Amino acid sequence: MNGGFGSGKSSIAMEYVAAQRNWRLYDPSHVGIMLEGQFPDLLLDDFQDRPLWRRLVPIVASELAGDTGQDLLIVETVLRQDYWREIADGIRAQGHSLHHVLIDVDADALERRIADDQDMADFAVWRMQQIPDYFAARTQWLIDAADLRIDTTSVSPAQAAERLAEAIAHWTTPTPGEIS
Repeated sequence: MNGGFGSGKSSIAMEYVAAQRNWRLYDPSHVGIMLEGQFPDLLLDDFQDRPLWRRLVPIVASELAGDTGQDLLIVETVLRQDYWREIADGIRAQGHSLHHVLIDVDADALERRIADDQDMADFAVWRMQQIPDYFAARTQWLIDAADLRIDTTSVSPAQAAERLAEAIAHWTTPTPGEIS
């Protein structure tokens, strides 16, 4: 699942995974955090700019799916199309299928959610600064690249998770280790 910071990706993913025993949530930002700890002398503004992160995300996804036998719901905001292709190609190279789900929201709702999010209050300014980049990527490539677009402007995370479940049911029959 891809989308702007504050669009509802994590909330929807938690709803979906809680209702599906054979699915596991995978947050690639944990790989980024691990890498930041390994390279304190080579910090970047965004860990996604580290080629090693983009190579490791598919490997960790494959290992998680293989170790657990579960399908993965990957939640990460990826706004650069070249980075998305690298990650998607890496996942497919690991032998997994992939469905790109865009969690979308209008600008007013996105700003309101970021401002109201007490759990991420320390990152509110940074998240607000990313809004123009999200809408630029949305226009340039995200909508066209998505297998499914869910507009969360006026739906709850539970309703969005239901829509996701309906879409997944219509995609090819999942096999153990499938990644979305």
